[in-house]
This record gives sequence, C-alpha cells and structure tokens, in this order.
Amino acid sequence: MNPGPLEIALLAGVALCAGFVDAIAGGGGLLTVPALLAAGLPPHLAVASNKGQSTFGAFAALRAFWRAGMIDGARARLSFPLGFLGSLVGAWLLLLVRPEVLRPVVLVLLVSVALFVGLRRGPPRAEARVPARWLVPVTGAIAFLLGGYDGFFGPGTGTFLIVAFVALLGDTLTGASAASKVVNFASNLAALLLFAWRGVVVWQVALPMAAANLVGGHLGAGLAVKRGDALVRKVVLLVVLGLCLKIARDLWIAR
Repeated sequence: MNPGPLEIALLAGVALCAGFVDAIAGGGGLLTVPALLAAGLPPHLAVASNKGQSTFGAFAALRAFWRAGMIDGARARLSFPLGFLGSLVGAWLLLLVRPEVLRPVVLVLLVSVALFVGLRRGPPRAEARVPARWLVPVTGAIAFLLGGYDGFFGPGTGTFLIVAFVALLGDTLTGASAASKVVNFASNLAALLLFAWRGVVVWQVALPMAAANLVGGHLGAGLAVKRGDALVRKVVLLVVLGLCLKIARDLWIAR
C-alpha cells in the first residue's frame, strides 16, 4: 500500500474533521479508521496509524482546555498515569481475547449513553454521586478502566469518559469533555508507543494526518469552551448515533 499525494491530502482532511469532533465529544476514530481502511491499509496498520495521528489531536485538545483553566490538576495527576497503564493492559489483553465479543455489550452501553445525555436536564453542574474525598480515586479508577477499554477495543471511549465524569463526579458536560482529554491523550500515547515499537505505524500517512488532527483538536476544544454544554450534548448524541450504527452494521455483517 503506497498512497499518493491526493489520498494523503484527503486523509488529512478527514483527520481535521475527526480532531474537531473528538475534542468535543470523542468518536473521531469513527471517521479516520474507515478512511484509512478505504485508502488500502490492512486493519492492523489502519488501527496503529490511527493512534499515530489521534494522539496529536488529543494533545491539542488537552492543551486548549488546560489553557482555559478547565483541567483539575489533582485529578489529572492520577488519571493520566492510570489511563496510560490501563491502555497498556488493554492492549495486552487484546492478544488473549478477541474484541468482537465486546460489540453487543458496547452497543447496549452506547444506547444507554444516548438516553442519559439526551434526557439529562438540570443545573449546569450536578451533585457528585460519590463523597468529596473519593473524587480523585474514582477519577483514577475510571481512567484505568476506560483507558484499558481504549487499548483493548476503543469505540466510544471519549464519550464513555464524558458520561462517567458527569454521572459519577457531577461534572458539567464541557468540564467532563475537558477531563476526558487527559485520559484520552494518555491511552492514545500508550498505544502509539506500543505500535511504534512494533513498527506497524505507517508514518507517511500518520504524520500529515497528525498535523491536521492537531489543528482540528485545537479548534474543537476552543469551540467547546465557548459554546458549553449545549454544543457538547448535541455532538455527543451525533457521535453516539454514528457509533451505534457502525457497531450494529459490524454485528450484522458478522452473522
């Protein structure tokens, strides 16, 4: 597989859009992985190269939220290393269990996410469902578990993080989107280092996409900061719908 300049430019355009969406609600891989497959990359190279570009978008979004003062340092100091470690554990488990067994479970969870986000009303910040002294440890547990899910399977990780932070910790949707980028960047970085060590990242494709994804991530995070929960809710619902359709299609094809 040797993509030409036009294919690389088109992939970079997809990565720009994916970075924008991912910074707000997660789910950027819903755009980039199919695009990489359509460009002719084998599945394992497509997944690895996707991590090679999405890491940069996650970093740009994290940086934008950090500069806006929306990252809790105490939570981030625990969620980043645990998200990183969880992703490595998930990638290792991938060698033992086929991720296809998770598709029906993930489909049910995504529908639940859509209902939670779509029907949720109330004040911009809800009450946390855990005592204040447990906020940081629970953040770490969420980071480890969903970081592991990202390393093992992946679809909907950013969206699941947002909903977990809202439902359990009482974050606003925008605040949860910001907190999710700490874990997203950590889990993407762990997977990227593993894939790069194994030599399965197609850098001639990943690097141009990474530059575009970085720009998209910066723009998306900036818009999320300005527009707040109303924008995040709409984009989360669109991402969840797309993920549900994709996973349902995969299940139908696998029958």
